[in-house]
Amino acid sequence: MMNAGNLLLRSRVWLAAGCLVLSAPLWASPAQTYDFGQPAAAAKATRTVEVVMGDMSFNPQSLTIKAGETVRFVLVNKGQLLHEFNLGDGAMHARHQQEMLKMQQSGQLTPTAMNAQGAMSHGSMDHGSMDHGSMDHGSMDHGSMDHGSMDHGAMAGMDQGSGMAHDDPNSVLVEPGKTGELTWTFSQAGNLEFACNVPGHYQAGMVGKLTVSP
Repeated sequence: MMNAGNLLLRSRVWLAAGCLVLSAPLWASPAQTYDFGQPAAAAKATRTVEVVMGDMSFNPQSLTIKAGETVRFVLVNKGQLLHEFNLGDGAMHARHQQEMLKMQQSGQLTPTAMNAQGAMSHGSMDHGSMDHGSMDHGSMDHGSMDHGSMDHGAMAGMDQGSGMAHDDPNSVLVEPGKTGELTWTFSQAGNLEFACNVPGHYQAGMVGKLTVSP
């Protein structure tokens, strides 16, 4: 039976853990607007286009869309690596490549998947500062601690450089053998690119031309 002292200690431990999660900075991208259009619901699509992702290639390599058209892109990854389908111009892709590089360096982005747990910096946890002697392990109810339900993604803010989220509405990541979707309304004419900004993939040729005609 847990005495009052142990109950107080346990309450403080859980309170401190909660404060860490709540105080963690949010690294999800803020709401963005785009000159060339906006995301839309798949049900509003007037056209569906299938794009096959190989390793360092898109098929087709170019697309022509009409301004005002809402297109549902069905993205089939037949390669062995994680790939991205991102709508934008060259400058936007260059900026996004730097963001993706940071995710890769943090361990959040692997060759085949996004690894939420990779963003958690174990180095930021100072195990040496924990006074194990003051913790009454016998009184802790280990069975009540559901380690599997811990939201490691929410704890990523403990290391401020590695908790970025890949949540841009003009982009989707597709794992090997998987299919993803992105629906977009193109609001004005212009020349864009659809590209994979996983580090090194754009430079290896994984980029296509997208022309939005009047």
